[in-house]
Amino acid sequence: MRTEPRRRRTASEPRATSDPGGKLATVAPMFAALGDATRLQLLLRLRRDGAQSIKRLTFGGDVTRQAVTKHLQALERVRLVQSSRSGRERHWELQQLPLQELHRFLDQISGQWDEALARLRNLVED
Repeated sequence: MRTEPRRRRTASEPRATSDPGGKLATVAPMFAALGDATRLQLLLRLRRDGAQSIKRLTFGGDVTRQAVTKHLQALERVRLVQSSRSGRERHWELQQLPLQELHRFLDQISGQWDEALARLRNLVED
């Protein structure tokens, strides 16, 4: 069986990048955790109000303490929140560094799309 020789990519062709910066294994679980509306709401509250206990996070809501705890544990597994003990209560705090990683990852993807669209525009206009 004969195979065709590999063609070299020219400078104007896009680079095949399925994992910008090699970060996919790190950010994919974070995106999965953020795919839940309750978790997003919890992150927004922690961002707005700072570290909080389960009691404060469940006050006035329709989600049980047990459910909120499970959501926070899922966020903690992907490093988006961190818990600490204060007496008998556990306080949960938003972690900025992993969110900055997500932001940089999305910026890389956005930049790749911008480059691809610019190449397409150049092809169409030429």
